[in-house]
Amino acid sequence: MNSPNEPLPTCDEVLLCAPQTTAEQVGLFLRRCLIPCNRGEKIYTMLYADELSYDVSRRVEELFQHLRHYSSSYRLVILCSCEREHSYIPSAFSQYKVHMTPQRPLAEIQQYLQHHYRVAQPSSSAASVFKSNMCVGIVSSKRAGVGK
Repeated sequence: MNSPNEPLPTCDEVLLCAPQTTAEQVGLFLRRCLIPCNRGEKIYTMLYADELSYDVSRRVEELFQHLRHYSSSYRLVILCSCEREHSYIPSAFSQYKVHMTPQRPLAEIQQYLQHHYRVAQPSSSAASVFKSNMCVGIVSSKRAGVGK
């Protein structure tokens, strides 16, 4: 958010982890992040890394330890839930842990995201469904099972 006109991360910079995520998928991601090449100033991010299975997490740590010797200038952020801080990945990388709280007010964050997720020229796209021609929307309900 310090550079409002910078683009949001691309799909090669973010890995959304789930219990089904394989070691091969994470390995490819780590190689993009840790092996030096002309990748510019990208910041690679693993989301929900705490949800990886034990076997995958163990292999991820081993691969990270092996690959990090290729470059000392990598930019990797691993985001985990504080509710699962005792799972493998948060424990293995605990020496790098930084507790983070948003530094900007919610309204400013929302405005930043609206700038990046607004469809420039609305046409017959799904963006017309969401408020202000946004290409992303969150639908929620306080009641369960209402088809949302």
